[in-house]
Amino acid sequence: MNIKNSILKRIYFFMCFVMLVGCSESFLDETEEYVIDSENYFNSEQEYYNALIGAYDILQSTYVNVLLGEIASDNTLSGGGNALDVPGFQQVDEMTHTPINDNIDDVWDWNFGGVQRANYILEFKDKTDFEGKDQIIAEARFLRAYFTFELVKWFGPIPLSGDERFVLGDAETIPRSPVSEVYAQIESDLQFAIDNLDYTAPQVGRATKGAAQALLGKAYLYQEEFQQSANVLTDLIDNGPYALSDFATLFEQEGENNVESVFEVQYTGAEGASFLCLQCSEGNVAVGFQGIRDYSGPIFESGFSFNVPVAEVYNLFEEDDIRRDFSILDINAWAAETGATFTEGYKHTGYFNRKYLPRQNNNLGDANLTQPNNYRAIRYADVLLMAAEALNRGGINDELARTYLNQVRDRAGLDPVSSTGSTLTDAIYLERRLELVGEGHRFFDLVRTGRAAEAIDGFSPNKNELFPIPLEEIQFSQNNWEQNQGY
Repeated sequence: MNIKNSILKRIYFFMCFVMLVGCSESFLDETEEYVIDSENYFNSEQEYYNALIGAYDILQSTYVNVLLGEIASDNTLSGGGNALDVPGFQQVDEMTHTPINDNIDDVWDWNFGGVQRANYILEFKDKTDFEGKDQIIAEARFLRAYFTFELVKWFGPIPLSGDERFVLGDAETIPRSPVSEVYAQIESDLQFAIDNLDYTAPQVGRATKGAAQALLGKAYLYQEEFQQSANVLTDLIDNGPYALSDFATLFEQEGENNVESVFEVQYTGAEGASFLCLQCSEGNVAVGFQGIRDYSGPIFESGFSFNVPVAEVYNLFEEDDIRRDFSILDINAWAAETGATFTEGYKHTGYFNRKYLPRQNNNLGDANLTQPNNYRAIRYADVLLMAAEALNRGGINDELARTYLNQVRDRAGLDPVSSTGSTLTDAIYLERRLELVGEGHRFFDLVRTGRAAEAIDGFSPNKNELFPIPLEEIQFSQNNWEQNQGY
């Protein structure tokens, strides 16, 4: 059973409410009040499972992390219909964003929403015992680590509340924890998940031991703890069930949840959606946003032409690299080949992110909001390249680093590299850019390796490494939280 289908069946909002049923004064006098609230929940395995589904569900809102992670980088331009189309995207593209930016606010709100849902489970983790509870707690801790890692990437120091939910007024008393403490919690959560999960999930789309290992290795890499990163990632490579798959179908529907998938955010097109609540969509909103404007032709649906790749990254691919045309669509060549028509959008480059273009399918409602394309959050190719980077940059084993790098190059149809030292480092960096283009990683790769200022137009050092804390959050904290530097 796929967890995306479970989500369709049960979307639980855990809030206090009171329900009174009756039709006369005497009946009401004799009827006991029926109360469901957070304090009398978690009385059975099913209730823990329901809460876990609620925590997974908010992963679907992280589509905005992916879009902005590319738009902020040198891989893509914001695009859209005009200069006023989603101003938050335009500002991030031009590095003019401020603490008043609805889309950055979404990153904060929705990822903290995920932390809150995971903490709801963890706050009551000891209330009811049943066989298999460690599995649910481990998944909740993985999810908390996933959302927390996103938050620390974007905003640096963030408030932590331990295994308890944030409550009204906490912003005025709980400080933003140092990045080192945030990573310590992430590492603890992921180690618990590694110790209590298997490589095979009980349902497709749920977290596994491999997903926790990969995210832990990534967290170490972001802290430049290269030996620890190499240890956990090479263990995953040696003992996990993953392999590289056919790149030609990797981002098609038949490529979802395949042998290369370490962790995917599950989406479905079987439920409608509305612009009134984008985070409520069960479909991948980012996909429709990246579609070709006013498109008419085979295979693809039209969309809003955001997040358009630049010619520079398309031209970085070698001519015989099979990834190029499965990653980036040259719309003019495609139109000449198929007779498709389209309209040029704002900042039109002639290229689109083919990995996440909307496909023609039987999705319900607005096709731009209900695309079923899963987000490949962690792929095995990424694991190989992270391991190669840790081994090389840590001065640990360049030979093994080349082995992992060349596996990715071989799948792309490219010759192996034989470089060492800093030349090998540059080769790994380039391979990450080409392999992962369009997947939301590029900006953070540039920042963590100190290359952002030279690569991104308008990037201000000692400022744009982080995004601003939303102004309303600073106000809620009664200035308990200081704004990030430069904002």
